[in-house]
Amino acid sequence: MENVHILTQRVSARGEFLPFSAEHYRINETNSPHDLVARLQTTLSIEEILTIFAEHAKQLINLSGLQFQSALGVSQSAGSDTSQTPYSFDLDIESERLGQLIYFSQFPMGKAIEAKLKHLHTALVYPLRNALMYTRVLRLATKDALTGLNNRSQFNDSLAQKLERCRRQHRPFSLMLLDLDNFKQVNDNFGHKIGDDVLQEFANVLRTSVRGTDSIFRFGGDEFALLIDDPEFTTNKVIADRIMSLVASSGLMAQYDVTSSIGYTLANNQDCENEVFARADKGLYKAKAAGRNCARAY
Repeated sequence: MENVHILTQRVSARGEFLPFSAEHYRINETNSPHDLVARLQTTLSIEEILTIFAEHAKQLINLSGLQFQSALGVSQSAGSDTSQTPYSFDLDIESERLGQLIYFSQFPMGKAIEAKLKHLHTALVYPLRNALMYTRVLRLATKDALTGLNNRSQFNDSLAQKLERCRRQHRPFSLMLLDLDNFKQVNDNFGHKIGDDVLQEFANVLRTSVRGTDSIFRFGGDEFALLIDDPEFTTNKVIADRIMSLVASSGLMAQYDVTSSIGYTLANNQDCENEVFARADKGLYKAKAAGRNCARAY
């Protein structure tokens, strides 16, 4: 794993902590770059780092928003309005490209302000790189690399949390297990590249089929799961029907004769993880036994 860099150095004369190269960009005492670094080190959230930095940068420029674009996606400071004019800066550290920092403002940015912001970026890059490293590691631990869905490890944690909430708050929920019919033949006959395309297509189907309160997981192979924040069997049926309809209308899935079998169950406050999972798995077995391409409750 990459090392997390120390972000500050002690200035013995005053006992303060300053960012590396801080002596090169002391703009004025109002900007207090050493105070900024201290605040930036309090979090590993990219959004929180941007929010802290935006508050500080507003001493130099009237911002409506601050955005950071990287290989991990787009993040922005809290309350950002990105409808104003963008001003972009590339952020690099030790020959490593971090991404692009974008200021949004209705006022033009002069050369003097641009220069001061560039100096101020030296206080931002180390905390930001640490946050990026942390986010990458976290995603590797919880995300499926192929589809971007949550993985089995994240499912185990989420199921345990939902069961605990169910016991304390009496809020039942649903577990749905899904797999792809005829998927093995796709890999055997057409190769793993086509198989990966089918898996990514099905992941998109699942994203389209559920609500923001529901969670999607891929266990590996063609095995998927949904945690549905709803205690009604009818909701499960609606979601299952939607999934099967979208699979049927997918040109890619139809081309390779891939459908989905689905099993689901309701969790209650007496359940443990193994019990609720076993019931949903029995529902999936019933769907397979019924001829596949269908959903069954248990």
